Amino acid sequence: MDQVYMKGGHGEESYANNSLVQGDVISSTKLIREEAITSLYSSTLPSSLAIADMGCSSGPNTLSVVTEIIKVVEKLCKKLNHLSPEYKIYLNDLAGNDFNSVFKSLDNFKEKLSDEIKTEIGNCYFFGVPGSFYGRVFPDRSLHFVHSSYSLHWLSKVPEGLNNKGAIYIQSNSPSNVIKAYYEQFQRDFSFFIKCRAEEIVERGGMVLTFLGRKGDDARSKDCCFISELFATVLNDMVLEGIIDEDHLTTFNNPNYYPSPHEVKLEVLNEGSFDINHLEVSDIDVNASNDHSAYKFTQSMRAVFEPVLISHFGEPIIEEAFSRYQEKVTDIMAKEIIKTTYFTLSLTRKS
Repeated sequence: MDQVYMKGGHGEESYANNSLVQGDVISSTKLIREEAITSLYSSTLPSSLAIADMGCSSGPNTLSVVTEIIKVVEKLCKKLNHLSPEYKIYLNDLAGNDFNSVFKSLDNFKEKLSDEIKTEIGNCYFFGVPGSFYGRVFPDRSLHFVHSSYSLHWLSKVPEGLNNKGAIYIQSNSPSNVIKAYYEQFQRDFSFFIKCRAEEIVERGGMVLTFLGRKGDDARSKDCCFISELFATVLNDMVLEGIIDEDHLTTFNNPNYYPSPHEVKLEVLNEGSFDINHLEVSDIDVNASNDHSAYKFTQSMRAVFEPVLISHFGEPIIEEAFSRYQEKVTDIMAKEIIKTTYFTLSLTRKS
């Protein structure tokens, strides 16, 4: 799955400039993270605090959670009359991620943080950690807190043996075997994610995970299938016009799965290493996050999916595909509000 990373750089179509929805979700889940990090720090008082952001990507959202966590800890230190800890910040994503942009922003980040906190904080060290989080990434018991937002709906690979002609993901008319294949791949991936983090996080350490998913049990529901189904219509139109080869489309499927809260909880409980502290389900108005602009919405989709599409179809089809997608989004936005569902899970590593 090395091709599944967000579009780097700072260009018009980069993820850095087209991640407004993701930023809004990070802002809306702030209280859950604050509660988790407050509980963790107050109960353990570590002199060195190791924090990992898994699926960190690049752009303004990457360091926003780090800023927030350090502010909470520094406030606690002041309240408890405790020395500021040393901070070790690990930024994890696939090797193709634009880590260079993140590293170039660190000096400005540290200056801004120092100005905002207005007190002397402990040493702050940053590490880029390339590699899939569907496997071990860190040494045993080396992390205090893990955060991941809008990343765990990506699978390690497309499910094997799919017969999903005309579709690129689960959609409203998908047969049960397609749903089963996607769900079983999610189970394998997420259960292994939990197992690996259980080995890497210290006892009483914390983890806050935000998923792009669905509310209910129906994997065909509109709240998780709409965006992929709409893009499938674009690609099918391009097949009919001879722009894309039909066999090429038949072999393309999104490496995503949008789980329900129940499916996520089930894997956590089955693995057994974590207590579930909090689970909150919300919707986000995609129209509002993109200023009701079909262009901005399309650009945000392009920043996420362009690398995947290029790796399968090649670059020549990209402009045409997203131009057509924008036309369809324009029509829909004029008639209805596009909403997506996300939920946030707060966990504590059992003693």
